[in-house]
Amino acid sequence: MSRTTTVATTTTATTTTGTLEVPGASLHYRLQGSGPLLLIAQSGEGDADRTVDLVSHLEDAFTVLTYDRRGLSRSRLAEPGRTTPLTEHAEDAHRLLAAVTDEPALMLGCSLGAVIGLHLAVRHPGQVSTLIAHEPVAPRLLPAELRERHTTELVGLQDTYRSGGLEAAFPEMARVLGIDLSRRDAEPGLTPQPVDDRRAANFDYFIERDFTAVIEDTLDLASLTGTKTRILPGVGATTPPEVFDHRCATELAQLLGTEIRTFPGGHNGNTTHPRAYAAEIRSLLAGR
Repeated sequence: MSRTTTVATTTTATTTTGTLEVPGASLHYRLQGSGPLLLIAQSGEGDADRTVDLVSHLEDAFTVLTYDRRGLSRSRLAEPGRTTPLTEHAEDAHRLLAAVTDEPALMLGCSLGAVIGLHLAVRHPGQVSTLIAHEPVAPRLLPAELRERHTTELVGLQDTYRSGGLEAAFPEMARVLGIDLSRRDAEPGLTPQPVDDRRAANFDYFIERDFTAVIEDTLDLASLTGTKTRILPGVGATTPPEVFDHRCATELAQLLGTEIRTFPGGHNGNTTHPRAYAAEIRSLLAGR
């Protein structure tokens, strides 16, 4: 295993920010709260700050670890523009966990973050005791016909983005993933997160590079069924059952022979319903 070194840390009260040097990148991370370690692997273009409202409802019970996935925000790439395979993202998560704890961790993976968690469960099964896998975007989980259909949707989204930018891509992403862009039933008092220059750059990397990583991914389903990690597949209450991510979660539950958990909100319920979502996490992880 490659050696990793924390090159910078800053601690304020119960919050620590740091940078971890890993092969090919520098990873920015945050640690907040106290209690058992809970790693949150974000969805889409989300960085360490994306779930700030969710973390605020968890930090009294967990030490929450969030980070900027390589290629996003403050996690710099040695080769800018390079597509990172999901197995490499999983190794980043492995190195981050190894840098902050010697004990098995808990993990919440959302969308792309859920697939990173599934790879981590296969590659380092003793490192995560329980993984909540919320709507994993993993075509390999699907039957061949559905896999081809939804992979074509992802390629189409990339083409839409290249021709029309985010303005054209957002409605199509909402359709493919079953996201309600109106956020009509979102909880009140959420921290504003406008699409500023940083988020726009993250969306660019996510669509251009991470979509390609999802399309090319080769998740080992046979190894997944034998992992020591307890995997809890989840879906949003308002995510339509026919969309890509809901189908992946359903297939994951069937593969593992387990029930599927329903979370408040839709695909992005962790950001639109942080209080209720945190309550569900507490309930699921109470016994660990």
